[in-house]
Amino acid sequence: MPRPEVLDRVKEAEREAAEIVADAEEERDRRLKEAREEAETIRERAHEEAEETAQERLEAAREEIKSEREEILAEGRETRDRLESQAEERVDEVVEYVVDAFEEAVHAQT
Repeated sequence: MPRPEVLDRVKEAEREAAEIVADAEEERDRRLKEAREEAETIRERAHEEAEETAQERLEAAREEIKSEREEILAEGRETRDRLESQAEERVDEVVEYVVDAFEEAVHAQT
């Protein structure tokens, strides 16, 4: 093969190689861009899901606290009612005790 033809073929091969390299670099850049965009989308989705989960847990905790609060208040009302009932049962006894103590005090002064 004559030299000019060899040179032309070498130049053509180099041009094709440069084209392949340029195409590969463009493909690499495109894929990197897509991967970054996909990663950002995944990151955003994960963040949103984490926020939703946090809100759900917070709401569940609030409901649990509300339920416990109602139980505590109910127990407090029951205790109050029981104590009031016990106090009412002893009113006559206490009145009698106070009257007796007052009479003794009056008698002690005379």
